[in-house]
Amino acid sequence: MRGRQERGRIWQPFAAALAGAGALWLGLAASAQAQSWSERNVDHTPPLEDIRASLDEARKTGSPAALEALAEEGRRLFEARFIREEGAGRPMATQAIVPTKRKRAVENMFNRMPGPDAAACSGCHHQPVVGGAGDFTANVFVSEGFESADFDTSDPQFSNERGTNILQGSGLIELLAREMTAELKAQRAEAVRKARADKVPVTAPLETKGVSFGKVTAHPDGTIDVSAIDGIDPDLVLRPFSQKGVFASLRQFTVNALNVHHGMQAQERFGSMWTGTDDFDMDGVADEIRPEHVSALVAFQATLPAPGRKQDLPDDWKAAATRGEDLFAATGCTSCHRPSLPLESLAFEDPGPVEGAGTLRRQDVDAPLVYDLSALEWVKALPRDDKGRVLVPLYGDLKRHQISGQRNNRLGNELLGQRFVERDVFITAELWGVGNTAPYGHRNDITTLHEVIMAHGGKAEETQKAYAALSEEDRQAVIAFLRSLEVGK
Repeated sequence: MRGRQERGRIWQPFAAALAGAGALWLGLAASAQAQSWSERNVDHTPPLEDIRASLDEARKTGSPAALEALAEEGRRLFEARFIREEGAGRPMATQAIVPTKRKRAVENMFNRMPGPDAAACSGCHHQPVVGGAGDFTANVFVSEGFESADFDTSDPQFSNERGTNILQGSGLIELLAREMTAELKAQRAEAVRKARADKVPVTAPLETKGVSFGKVTAHPDGTIDVSAIDGIDPDLVLRPFSQKGVFASLRQFTVNALNVHHGMQAQERFGSMWTGTDDFDMDGVADEIRPEHVSALVAFQATLPAPGRKQDLPDDWKAAATRGEDLFAATGCTSCHRPSLPLESLAFEDPGPVEGAGTLRRQDVDAPLVYDLSALEWVKALPRDDKGRVLVPLYGDLKRHQISGQRNNRLGNELLGQRFVERDVFITAELWGVGNTAPYGHRNDITTLHEVIMAHGGKAEETQKAYAALSEEDRQAVIAFLRSLEVGK
């Protein structure tokens, strides 16, 4: 109860929880202030008071200018190169999502296997622009980190090697996931209500925005059979981030990444309200990442423009891409890589409605910050359907699929499960931006679009065969279409 009361005051305002407003953000200690200016990354590190001022303005007015200012602070933070004096590194903490102590201290600043492995977020997310993807050299190693908290190996039995995903358009992705989650839960609730009222089992299909997630059967006693749910967790929460689809929000994704990749612990997960100490990783810096910092990073990521279509195409490429788009649908690729999904609301709330423990939640604040993404110019340019809904051109379905088989398992070759998701099950990769974010695959080890299509197996095997059966000219047309889907520069 005490912890919840403390969290509930954190937005009243942030300054109440963040004494010393005059200090640089991250509460730089005297030792850091004593450094020469050449040794401090002042060109990239925004002062805490700037972030707080932007947050206050965004909360008061919700204006496009206020959102833009907050996102700019987030961009500066995204590009900041964290240093030891700010808390970079985690000598006594692991990369585990649940705060977990190491058995012994590690003094290395960077370690490619268990992390930290980057000085800045943009160190990996930079291709072709800041917030984008990364080359093979930016791959990370993912482990649950519970049973083997001190792992330091690339052995696939202990860690999965993963490529860097693009973040462009991620605000729209999270909004889609929120709406789909709400609709699926409503369908389940209606089945429970009907089963109780009619005193008979009720089986209800789970479908939202044209995507099927199986079905549930509700019994009169209130129990629910979830064995026929497909492509989503039994709680019916869509988790659209990461290649396995295990993070529900940008906020959760950000808190995790700060600890894993930089050794920067967020107060909302690693602070005293949860762990009993303000310096969980025992590096001498308390409360390294405040809620304001996370909110600024979320604002930056949520407002990154969605990838679009390359416009300056030669006539022959344009003609091939038009034919390739039709072939992409005819071969069955759009059964998972759906060209668009409709979005009802463009109001992005932070914290969101499905934040988990260890991440700031709605009940922890007086009111969430609300960003009106409809005010952004790139959002205004997106197509609408006849109901006025924005059509998010993601080329995905936010659903997990088994995409490897005995014959072809290159896209499902992991040996370690993650967050209860089977080893050969991955969320459909959104293809917007695929034209200029090579290499491909979960390990960034596939060099061409043709090669990654041919690597599909499992439930995608028939589609892969249909593509393979096309003539060389038609296959090249499909590739021409995919190459036209680009992240803007």
